[in-house]
Amino acid sequence: MHRAFMLLVLLLTACEGSVFPAEDPGRQAEIKKSYEARDTCLKRQALADGTSGTEPDALAHAATLACQAETDRLIATANTDGDAKVTASIRHDTEFRAMKYVLQTRGLTAF
Repeated sequence: MHRAFMLLVLLLTACEGSVFPAEDPGRQAEIKKSYEARDTCLKRQALADGTSGTEPDALAHAATLACQAETDRLIATANTDGDAKVTASIRHDTEFRAMKYVLQTRGLTAF
């Protein structure tokens, strides 16, 4: 009985890769590229000329809007199931990072 159990465990662990596939490394690379593209856009917008007199929250909001295409690509890449919570989380993260970059460009370190 013990041998049959061990044989069953070995057979199941040998098939685990086909039953439970590992994350797709290509998809992970695309998600990383999308994050980097979004963050690069946000940083560029935070450094925009003529914004020193603008309130940080207004500038962060403008950066978020200016980088909407990059954010949408990130959502499409990372959220293939179309989960509304994931989409909302990515949008919130975009706003948070925009504010972070605006404050960093002004020499403020609130984060």
